[in-house]
Amino acid sequence: MVYIKTKEEIEAIRAGGKILASILKRLKAAVKPGVNTADLEGMMLAMVAAAGGRPAFKDYPMGGGIFFPSAICASINDEVVHGAAIPGRILKAGDIIDLDIGMEWPVKPELREKLSLPLNPHSPEGGFYTDMCATVPVGEISREAKRLLRVTRECLEAGIKQVRPGARLNNVGGAVQSLAEKAGYGVVRDLVGHGVGYQVHEDPEIYHYRIGERSAANIELKEGMVICIEPMINAGTYKIEVAENGFTIVTADKSLSAHFEHTLAVTKDAYEILTLE
Repeated sequence: MVYIKTKEEIEAIRAGGKILASILKRLKAAVKPGVNTADLEGMMLAMVAAAGGRPAFKDYPMGGGIFFPSAICASINDEVVHGAAIPGRILKAGDIIDLDIGMEWPVKPELREKLSLPLNPHSPEGGFYTDMCATVPVGEISREAKRLLRVTRECLEAGIKQVRPGARLNNVGGAVQSLAEKAGYGVVRDLVGHGVGYQVHEDPEIYHYRIGERSAANIELKEGMVICIEPMINAGTYKIEVAENGFTIVTADKSLSAHFEHTLAVTKDAYEILTLE
């Protein structure tokens, strides 16, 4: 089911998104050679708790009895998504790391009452979800890695610019795919963006490539939808594999992968990015 959020609910999501953006900014600033991802995880947990939120990804069910171990999806180099921040890994100069974070906010009734925010009836904690990510260089990186990060960021921007009431998902996916493939990169097909707000993952699935124009999945965007656009772009093939741990996704050819994401609302005339400081 695709949910349409009220104005008041979008205000709550916007407030949480602003906090999440400030958290990601601090995490990005902490990335450098020699840093342990477990230390980044500790920062994330402390900042989310101080804000009155709850990390959306820690203990998230991955299927098969597996629960994601960390609050940050810290995916390094050929890891596309779902790289765990714990057990800790030491970042090396030349690495790239995708910091993918989500938060439910606010989870304390007194904070919700103080700020006059609505209750999310779809979550036991009552808060609203936001989700965002950025891929960050660790020290000096290669020219090819810099190009991959730049193009992936541009893919996100191109997809976002297609959002407006009456547009269809193919407008978003087509813009991302055209830009990525023009650069010679592969657009991951087995992973998609999603609705967000009431839950960390909701309908609709947001494709970053073209699907059939007449497909039932090629839905029309409507005012009040809140979605995450998050292109995952590989330097080589678009094909992916599951790592031995059963949940981390890696490129099939071991090429680098980058990933950027924002939460945004479909507005009367176009869109509003909700994960900005």
